[in-house]
Amino acid sequence: MHLYNYIIPNIAYIIYGILGILLVFQLYYILFVYSRLATHKVKSYKNSEVLPPLSVIICAHNEQGNLEAFLPKILNQDYPEYEVIVVDDYSTDESQWVLQAFKTEYPHLRVVQIKEHIQLKHSKKFALTLGIKAAKYEHLVMTDADCEPQSSEWLKEIGGAYSSSKEIILGYSPYFKKKGFLNKLIRFETTHTAMSYFAYALKKDPYMGVGRNLSYLKSLFFRGKGFNAHMHIKSGDDDLFVNQNATKQNTHIAIVPEAHVYSVPKDNWSSYYKQKARHSGASIAYKRRHQFMLAAQLITAFLFYIVLFLALAIFPSLWYVGTAAFFLRYLCQVIVFRPIFLKLKVKDLLFWLPLLDLFFYFYICLNGLFNRKKKQRSW
Repeated sequence: MHLYNYIIPNIAYIIYGILGILLVFQLYYILFVYSRLATHKVKSYKNSEVLPPLSVIICAHNEQGNLEAFLPKILNQDYPEYEVIVVDDYSTDESQWVLQAFKTEYPHLRVVQIKEHIQLKHSKKFALTLGIKAAKYEHLVMTDADCEPQSSEWLKEIGGAYSSSKEIILGYSPYFKKKGFLNKLIRFETTHTAMSYFAYALKKDPYMGVGRNLSYLKSLFFRGKGFNAHMHIKSGDDDLFVNQNATKQNTHIAIVPEAHVYSVPKDNWSSYYKQKARHSGASIAYKRRHQFMLAAQLITAFLFYIVLFLALAIFPSLWYVGTAAFFLRYLCQVIVFRPIFLKLKVKDLLFWLPLLDLFFYFYICLNGLFNRKKKQRSW
């Protein structure tokens, strides 16, 4: 009863106190984590003295149109020595003939064919493993069939980023800009994710990368036993591999604009939901500290909005307190996010930041809640 008598008269202070605590958590991530990327001086590596031979690996399943559109940009890179390996994973379209036509023109293109086996329904990780085994060179570069390098010097930027101690290079892969709110949300989510894993890499705590623009050593892949630890999870050929193998010393980033690789975004909500569901399923296999780190950032942002709306609805007379908390967070976001968005070439999203930030946290949290524990095994 005494506790009840204390809480009721002070409920406004308690709610706004909780809001203040959540705000402190959010300001920590904005000012002390993401600011690492905001203040990072982007460096070009295309003029490095040593450019190691590269094996570019692409897994493709019924990607005829994308191969025709984007593969020439990869085959025509300005790089001294590299090969391109396309793993044709039981395509039933005309991919086989498209690849054969390209092989006659580009001798550095190699094709690995996977035929259907009725008793072996495999994931992309199996196809990627075959591509890695077929690679001639130690330095591997991963991308997808629907990806287009920003420039002909993409491989120079990735290959040049290696030094004697580096085994993983994290690249940036945004989505093509199109009309509509869904496209803005997809591009914002991709930017936010990249902002996070680049910032933590700069803090010497790398935890993920994206397979649309990712490079690592072949010896590292086999030393870490490939994807064996998470072969049962549908996604994770990129982020889980980095999460398990990246260290303070062996990881570097390459985010100069010439190193960007653009990808085709989902064009409907259903496809985007399924894509994010796959990503949520992989996060359960992250290292514990990374799970806690990411969950704390996501949940405190989600709860910040919930508590803010609740406080304004129940105690409208104190609107100025909640409004001040919102604008303080927003001001810090603008100050830190603006140089990041300029580096990642998404300046147009700054105008939409308040709406996209709100929608992003609610959508991602709810998607993860429903799909985090689902088992997913196929492509």
